[in-house]
Amino acid sequence: MSSVSMRDMLEAGVHFGHQVHRWNPKMRKFLWGQKNGIHIIDLQKTVAEFRRALDFMSQVAKNGDKVLYVGTKRQAQEIIEQEAGRARQPFVIHRWLGGMLTNFQTIRTSIDRIDEIDKLLDVGNVEKLVKKEVNMLEREREKLLRNLGGIRDLKKLPGAIFVIDTVKEHLAIDEAKKLKIPVIALVDSNSDPSLIDYPIPSNDDAIRALTLFTKALTDAYLAGAAAHKESFQRDFAPTSSKDVDVVVRGGHEDEAGKS
Repeated sequence: MSSVSMRDMLEAGVHFGHQVHRWNPKMRKFLWGQKNGIHIIDLQKTVAEFRRALDFMSQVAKNGDKVLYVGTKRQAQEIIEQEAGRARQPFVIHRWLGGMLTNFQTIRTSIDRIDEIDKLLDVGNVEKLVKKEVNMLEREREKLLRNLGGIRDLKKLPGAIFVIDTVKEHLAIDEAKKLKIPVIALVDSNSDPSLIDYPIPSNDDAIRALTLFTKALTDAYLAGAAAHKESFQRDFAPTSSKDVDVVVRGGHEDEAGKS
């Protein structure tokens, strides 16, 4: 499913953790050791955990569910938006608003407000407003889109979330855990992997490492989505037959479906 090799991981700097004094002891089982004051991640462990994450990502898509991509740190924003867009999945890249998952209905109300503003600013309606009103609506729309534009098409809770930097995105992880939504995440040497259902031991700062895993996970999702679509089409494809069913009604033979 994935063509990511250990060599690819080495070249992307996946194995470089944080300085040893910043580590989380719960990451011990994923660490090879330390060098020059930096923890080194055991890439053999990364390969094994990454395979689990890929399989799960594909399964979520096969189930017809969405994955919410979360990465608000500067290094993650571009790749998260790009890959979530490629898979047509929701994403958060600027700020995690409290209650984004646990208070989802209220968040949906704010998203619906974007649609209301769009209608007010449509040609035919905007002409009825004074300039001050237009400016206020445009500012409100811009703020809403910045915080909620990435989840605008999310109609129900996602089947999973994918997180870059578990320390920074702890609010997202806390909400997912409360709702029993599985979490896939890159876990660096300062992370707590016990909070993550599908941890991928990795440097979570290097752009090449983030890109490597995010693209591969998206490929896995797209493969699963293709399988889901094929299964759906197969299950609901109309059956064709040259024979005409005949039913007997009141002693007379009628062609089935004939009025």
